[in-house]
Amino acid sequence: MRTTLTIEDPLAKQLKEIAHRSGRSFKRVVNDAIRAGIRDGRIVDASRPYRVVPKSMGKVDSRFNLDKTLELAARLEDEELARKLRLRK
Repeated sequence: MRTTLTIEDPLAKQLKEIAHRSGRSFKRVVNDAIRAGIRDGRIVDASRPYRVVPKSMGKVDSRFNLDKTLELAARLEDEELARKLRLRK
C-alpha cells in the first residue's frame, strides 16, 4: 500500500543512516522498523487519558441566556465594540 507519512527529522536521519550502512532501501528499513515494533509490542499508546478538571467561573449573569451561546457571544462582542467606539471620542 502506498501512503504518505511525516517522519520527524532526527528519526528520518537515523533511518537513512541504517539504510546506508546496511545497503537496504529506505523504504525497506522503515517497513522493517515498523514490523519489528509491532511484533515486539514496542508500539504503545503514549497518551494518557484526557481528564477535565472543572473550575468555577463565578455566577452567571442573569441578563444572558446560556442556552443561546452564539447570541451571547454576538451581544458581548457588540458591547465591546460600542465601548471601544465611546473611548475614541
